Amino acid sequence: MQIRFQVAERGHGPYRHLAALRWIMCFIFVWFAIQKFSAYAAESIQPLIANSPFMSWLGMFGVRGEARVLGSIELTTATFLALGARFPLFSALGAAIASGTFVLTTSFILTTPGITQWSATGFPIVSTLVEQFLIKDIALLGVCVVLLVSSIRSIEP
Repeated sequence: MQIRFQVAERGHGPYRHLAALRWIMCFIFVWFAIQKFSAYAAESIQPLIANSPFMSWLGMFGVRGEARVLGSIELTTATFLALGARFPLFSALGAAIASGTFVLTTSFILTTPGITQWSATGFPIVSTLVEQFLIKDIALLGVCVVLLVSSIRSIEP
């Protein structure tokens, strides 16, 4: 089986609505990326990064540096998503990087001490503004996975 890439919204069937998802995700990534270059945002995300087993290595760049690295990755992701409206490989690549981004940010819910409270039954309770902010990344992850899956088609030999 061969895998070919396609622009997500040009797939077989009623995929044109995916263009709206693509451009909304571009907007979100640009918006969040720009904020990463401010001192306020850098300091706000520092505890999330410091407690992440996947991202704590960014601490070697300092608080502002780690935020700038993430902002640059987010701008690159937005660029790839935008290019993906025209070029099939970028459609898949942008959606894959975006999906990975939201897997990582969603993991902050479990790795950052103090943002998740647990009920007596062991079920997590959305208890802080940070956790409420991160919960939306689950939906954004779903959007990016849809774009990714729609950007890949298999060709039977």
